[in-house]
Amino acid sequence: MTSIVLIAKETLPGKVKTRLHPPLSLEAAAELAAAAIADTLAAIAVVPATRRVLLFDGVNVPPGSEGYDVMNQVSGELDVRLGAMFDECDGPTVLIGMDTPQITAEMLAPMFEPWPPGVDAWFGPANDGGFWALALANPNGDLVRGVPMSRDDTGSIQLQRLRDAGLTVRELPQLTDVDTIDDAITVARAAPLTRFATVLARHIPLARHAPSTETAQS
Repeated sequence: MTSIVLIAKETLPGKVKTRLHPPLSLEAAAELAAAAIADTLAAIAVVPATRRVLLFDGVNVPPGSEGYDVMNQVSGELDVRLGAMFDECDGPTVLIGMDTPQITAEMLAPMFEPWPPGVDAWFGPANDGGFWALALANPNGDLVRGVPMSRDDTGSIQLQRLRDAGLTVRELPQLTDVDTIDDAITVARAAPLTRFATVLARHIPLARHAPSTETAQS
């Protein structure tokens, strides 16, 4: 009985992935963001979640999420928005973002199997110091509210917050979060069969870049 929540925003040019411009145009950056969401939804589609939620900022939901419960993001900083979401959820809840299109159902699987005895949370660190996944057996927004977001110490502060609350946390593999064009290239090379990689290859030549060491899509 585990819910999965995808936090995403509408992929409008100039509103998403603006740090990819340049070298990408704002339109190309928005197209790449849409591809990232599509890949993420494809990975989520095969996990045995009992509820699927789109924590959304926008009007037009992305293709593939039509059967999701849409929860509008509240006003405020990201910690406030995430806290409000966790307060509205019951039972084990897995939060993931739209910036790691290389995720697979296999990466998510441990959170959708019986959790090891005594485990209260799962935490997926990101290369930029944030996190790509946060799962709580007993959702409580106070575990997130007040954590400074979008910093290189966000993940470490969030992880310590969980531990200070007495939770036993299992960590997931670190993934590259797509913030910059170098991140995008790393992810595309790690997961070359994704929509994300296909879209990026139309705009950026990838062959000249060294292979990524990140877990590749099978």
